[in-house]
Amino acid sequence: MTIEGVSTIPPIAPKIVYCILSSKNHMSITLTSNYKEILTGRVVDMIDNLLDEMHDLQAMLTFIDEHSEDDFFHYYEEYVRCGEAIGFEAVDALIEEQGCVSYVENCDERYQGCYQSTADFAEVFYTNTMCLDIPSAIVVDWEATWDSALYYDFTACSDGGTYCPWHIFADN
Repeated sequence: MTIEGVSTIPPIAPKIVYCILSSKNHMSITLTSNYKEILTGRVVDMIDNLLDEMHDLQAMLTFIDEHSEDDFFHYYEEYVRCGEAIGFEAVDALIEEQGCVSYVENCDERYQGCYQSTADFAEVFYTNTMCLDIPSAIVVDWEATWDSALYYDFTACSDGGTYCPWHIFADN
C-alpha cells in the first residue's frame, strides 16, 4: 500500500549473511561482525591478538577469503612483514605466480627489485654484479640473456601495473 507515492510497507530487516563457496573449500566472509561465529577458535584468537597490535580487520578477513584460515594462521604475519618491507604488490605477484602462500617466507630477502622487463633486470644484474663496462657500440640481447642464463635462478612476477611491473625474486 502506498500513500501519495510513499510505501507504507516496513523495510525488511538486514540479515547477517555469510557465503560458503564450495570450490576450494573456503568461505567468503561478507560482514566483519560475524567472523567470530564462522571462523575456528585459533584463527579468532589470532585475529584478536593482531587487532591488539593494530592490524586491520578487513585486511585479515580479505586474506582469509582469498587464501584460507590455515594459510592465515601460518603465513599472515610473514605476509604483512614482507609486504611492508618490499610492497604488497610484489608479495601478491609472487603468490599469484607460484600459486601458494608459503612462498612469502623470507621473500623480502630474495627480492631483487622491480623492473620494466626481465631484460632490464638482466642488464642491471650483469652490469652491476660483474662490473661490466660494455661499450655503446656493442649490442647485447638482454632478453636472450634472461632466457638463457637468469631464468633458472630467478622468478619473475608481474603485478599487472605499468610502472616497473616485473618483480624479480632469487630462487632458493
